[in-house]
Amino acid sequence: MEDDSLKGMISAISWVPRGAAKYVPVVAEPPTQEEIDEAIKTMALGGGGGSDAEEDDDAGTMDLDGAEAEAEEEEELDEAARAKAVAKALAKGTSKVDDVADELQELNMDAYDDEEEGIEIFSSGMGDLYYPSNDMDPYLKNNDDDDDDDDDEEIEDKMIKPTDYLIVCAHSDEDIFSLQVNILEETEDGEQNMFVHHDVPLPDFPLCTAWMDFNLKGGDKGNFIAVGTMDPAIEIWDLDMVDEVQPHMVLGGLSKKKKKSTGKKGKKYKKGSHRNSVLGLAWNKEVRNVLASASADTTVKIWDLAVGKCAVTLEHHDDKVQSVAWCPQSPEVLLSGSFDKTVAMNDMKDGGQSCHKWSVEADVESLAWDPHNEHSFVVSLENGMVQAFDKRTVSSSSSGRSTYTLHAHEKAVSSISFSPSTPNFLATGSTDKMVKLWDLSNNQPSCIASLNPKLGAIFSVSFSHDNPFWLACGGSKGKLKVWDTLTEPAVAKKFSRQK
Repeated sequence: MEDDSLKGMISAISWVPRGAAKYVPVVAEPPTQEEIDEAIKTMALGGGGGSDAEEDDDAGTMDLDGAEAEAEEEEELDEAARAKAVAKALAKGTSKVDDVADELQELNMDAYDDEEEGIEIFSSGMGDLYYPSNDMDPYLKNNDDDDDDDDDEEIEDKMIKPTDYLIVCAHSDEDIFSLQVNILEETEDGEQNMFVHHDVPLPDFPLCTAWMDFNLKGGDKGNFIAVGTMDPAIEIWDLDMVDEVQPHMVLGGLSKKKKKSTGKKGKKYKKGSHRNSVLGLAWNKEVRNVLASASADTTVKIWDLAVGKCAVTLEHHDDKVQSVAWCPQSPEVLLSGSFDKTVAMNDMKDGGQSCHKWSVEADVESLAWDPHNEHSFVVSLENGMVQAFDKRTVSSSSSGRSTYTLHAHEKAVSSISFSPSTPNFLATGSTDKMVKLWDLSNNQPSCIASLNPKLGAIFSVSFSHDNPFWLACGGSKGKLKVWDTLTEPAVAKKFSRQK
């Protein structure tokens, strides 16, 4: 199953549980002028919008001087122009990525510096002619019945059936960044059809996602997704909203830029914010108002979604933190993996002060708890290796031995995923362009199937929670593929009875 319409790169994949999405998503109202102005300001500053309950943090101010400050000012002008172009697309009442791309193309960034006059973003030409009534507008002389039919067809196109599978991809195509919400449906004849239902424009390159059902709007359960990007801010979007302009909530990020008394430029961050890219996210399914984030600033942060603030900052690593994961059976236990070649385990019952570490052979790319063994977790590494550990072997000296070490790929193992309901079934994806399936029985892993899905370097693999044998894969070619692993004879022979 492959959607050839996608282009660019897929850096992260999240499945949405069946039935979690609204049957008919809510179409957001076209943005007001105030919202458009806010979008321009937000994107020009490189920060997120949305609700924010945090104060500024002077500790995050960084100084720039001389030629560097001048270069930054010129860069800001270009960014502001790009932001206005994006805002023009948003003003049309749609957040389609193609519309944003069209506006950026119209901006003609290559010739921007050669323009003698500023580019007019909001046109007041013939296209804006006003007619006192719709009856006088030649473009609106449509039959009422046709209008009703069109409305019904549009509503039907937007419907999400309880049987639909939803897959959210973090997608980038040159300078256009978005979340693509894909629908995978099974037709009456047993075929599978996949298409993009809607997309969400993002201000920066997306690196990681985490779906959550904690309802930020109140009530029982919602349908939200958190996104980490090259920016320090974490955006949280309501997936039940279509054509939304701003995220529902932003955690941390850049507050504003200011002139200091010395005349130097500086950056000011929101209180509790990361100071660098957000590389990993993990939502706590048991303590549903809790989100963990990993950052290139070497810290791990625990966020309270109920108030939109950072509750705890963990500083147990010496290099970029790539991945975080909550233990399914012990929701107070958090794993984090870093480029410092260690994995840390924190017990949040004491605020994360108790920390145990394991040393690994190379930079950590990804990690995951075994959902069928509360004591076991697996770590994938930059050198192509995968190592498994038992949390009962914790050691303060970082010398805990691995349960097994597996040479899984020839290049970095960028992503791993356990089948949620099929024990001992692990998938690995690598920048060597291969996806492999492993039988981990008796701690003696064996490869039972492998595939080059023609997606380029693989950046994300993820099993479906609703179908334990469907594996979503994405990579450098920007295409999404869902592999029905049960079609592999070795998989069917080993695991089909567990379906």
